[in-house]
Amino acid sequence: MTRVRFMEVVIVADAAAGAEIVGGAIARLIAARPDTVLGLATGSTPLPVYDDLVRRCDAGEVSFAQAKGFALDEYVGLPQGHPESYRAVLDREIVGRVDFAPDAVLTPDGWAPDPAAACAAYDRAIADAGGIDLQILGVGTDGHIGFNEPTSSLASPTRIKTLTEQTRVDNARFFDDDIAQVPHHVLTQGIGTILRARHLVLLAWGSNKAEAVAATVEGPVTSMVPSSALHLHPHATVVVDEPAAQQLRLSDYYRHVYDNKPQWQGL
Repeated sequence: MTRVRFMEVVIVADAAAGAEIVGGAIARLIAARPDTVLGLATGSTPLPVYDDLVRRCDAGEVSFAQAKGFALDEYVGLPQGHPESYRAVLDREIVGRVDFAPDAVLTPDGWAPDPAAACAAYDRAIADAGGIDLQILGVGTDGHIGFNEPTSSLASPTRIKTLTEQTRVDNARFFDDDIAQVPHHVLTQGIGTILRARHLVLLAWGSNKAEAVAATVEGPVTSMVPSSALHLHPHATVVVDEPAAQQLRLSDYYRHVYDNKPQWQGL
């Protein structure tokens, strides 16, 4: 199948409509290649997509039995088994709700005594699995993807990062609104690691993401907006709802392109 070779912007009415499009694309990918390798994001943004995939799995439309997955990131410093570790979050949100095989989904080892070695091992594991076929991404209000904060190298590998205060504020909602509970450090796939996936799908819902979406899609490629690195990728798709699209200057053009897209082209 011929793929797009530019950043495609898909504007939908709401997150449910976006989830149906992305969930359908993932289901078709797995049907064509049962051993698909997925890159799985956490946070609230991908939840509608995961719900759509669970529905499709329950209906027998898709099976994850041969698929594999890699998380984008993991906190450093949480106790083993903490409910907000991304290992636990992904199990609640998607892994434990569909038919992934045991140990088919990996997260960076945020408990490793040697974080640098753990990061290198994670990138090797992705490569050994054949690379990620489709990477789901959210975007932070400051344009971060994974936990690649502004000024992150656009060629960075998986590594340890210090979170900005804004990111810790944004994530405090998962820790009883108590920023003191939010770790300062994470292990995250680097932008270079993310760019090696064969298809990047960035999701954004809500007006609070509008500025970041506009900077991602219509701003310059810059380490100050890590998500702008998607312009360097040959197959990147940005799926946003109307509120998240409200600052896009060329929104009418993006709608026209999508409405007139050849059916064979796919997402």
